[in-house]
Amino acid sequence: MNRPKTGARRLTIDGRCVAVVIGMSALAGCVQIDTPDKPIEINLNINIRQEVVYRLDGDAKKLIEQNSEIF
Repeated sequence: MNRPKTGARRLTIDGRCVAVVIGMSALAGCVQIDTPDKPIEINLNINIRQEVVYRLDGDAKKLIEQNSEIF
């Protein structure tokens, strides 16, 4: 079997790379990006519900009632 010399092998690899680059550049022309005719509309139906639950210890509740002017 005859092994190709490094120069010939390099030429073959470079030729393949050139072919791939040419093929990719040919496909690059196929991609088209168009802007839509109508504006983009996004409908968000969101319900926000917040519940605040608090509990006071009996001593704390009495303290707040006694010093209601502070709060």
